[in-house]
Amino acid sequence: MSASSAASPTTPGERNASWVLPLCWSSVALEGADLVVLGVVMPSLLRSDWGLNPTTGGVIATVGLLGVMAGALTIGPLTDAIGRRRGMLITVTAFSVLTVLCAAAPDPWTFGVLRFLAGIPLGGVLPVALALVNEYAKGGRVGSSTTTLMTGYHVGAVLVSLLGIAVIPSLGWRPMFVVLAIPALVLVPLILRRLPESTWYLSARDGASDGGSGSAARSSIGTLFQRGYLGATLAFWVTSFMGLLLVYGLNTWLPEIMRSAGYELRAGLALLLVLNVGAVLGMLLAGRVSDRIGLRPATIWWFVAAMVFLALLTIRMPGVGVYVSVLLAGLFVFSAQVLVYAYIGRRYPTWARGTALGSASGVGRLGAISGPLLGGAMLSAGIAYPWGFFMFAAAAAVGAVATFLVPGAATDGIDTTRPTTSATEEG
Repeated sequence: MSASSAASPTTPGERNASWVLPLCWSSVALEGADLVVLGVVMPSLLRSDWGLNPTTGGVIATVGLLGVMAGALTIGPLTDAIGRRRGMLITVTAFSVLTVLCAAAPDPWTFGVLRFLAGIPLGGVLPVALALVNEYAKGGRVGSSTTTLMTGYHVGAVLVSLLGIAVIPSLGWRPMFVVLAIPALVLVPLILRRLPESTWYLSARDGASDGGSGSAARSSIGTLFQRGYLGATLAFWVTSFMGLLLVYGLNTWLPEIMRSAGYELRAGLALLLVLNVGAVLGMLLAGRVSDRIGLRPATIWWFVAAMVFLALLTIRMPGVGVYVSVLLAGLFVFSAQVLVYAYIGRRYPTWARGTALGSASGVGRLGAISGPLLGGAMLSAGIAYPWGFFMFAAAAAVGAVATFLVPGAATDGIDTTRPTTSATEEG
């Protein structure tokens, strides 16, 4: 067989490569809606007959995020071994079923357990989707591919915010969890039929003659702590902690913080919607900027801008001013963490990418847990406005510093089977 015919798109994976981004995007959109829905329904839960207060509401949010952390830490490495397509099928199916069950929860304890269980597969969606999109990125445009993928999270958040505005006042919070599971009826069959497997995984499964691929897969966790990767691993963990503290703290408590500042419930939900519209716009801008100036400097500047605009939210503004401020904060806050994921995908070799993304996402979930807890505690103490925004601005500043401390050397992002000691400089 000639080289040209061998390179022709004859395998199922090559024929279906164009499905990778839309299917992964849809999965992340569904994940984003499922994770943000708690912030949308939280005001109703706090005023339900369950007797919740901001502190206990924060505990429920924390329990769910503990499940997300467990899923990110375990499913990311697992899919390096069992395949990323299979991992996506399992995670999307499992969290959709558990989400439906949340609608029937008779008490806050059952609801919390279900949110924890749903969090496990939810935590696995992002590492799998990021790994696949990084591998299939056209022309090596990792920044644009990653930020495009992550617009899905915030489109999901925008849609669930709109759904909350339309549904909750008349029907209450329970139908929200039923509606969220319906898209899986279409998405799961499409994943089964059209999502291709990682080409690296197929090569490793078929087995190289010297067993190198399987050996690399088994050692992917150890790679994070090897010379050339340890400093980056630790810095990415700190950065992800701060980035996810911002994402989940704001998405969980922004409506309540704005209510404490004197805004109406409908205005608070509308501001959550505006925050996530800004996030989508920020993703599109961040991808273009990072492709032009490099992932490392783009990530640093994005965290700095997030710090500035979060601090500005401590100033109470009338009319359109508050919506513009929240839009600008969303423009930088959420895409800063997405750039971190893109940078991780560039910094580690293909065969360890799922593990690297899963570990950063998993450790970062400690920040995702801290954000809702700190926000709930500040609301209970009556100091969430303005001190909550000062706290978030400080977290963005630490994220900028931690990104600056990531060692500049990176892999070429194309390695397919083996650990590599060579590196290229990341702009």
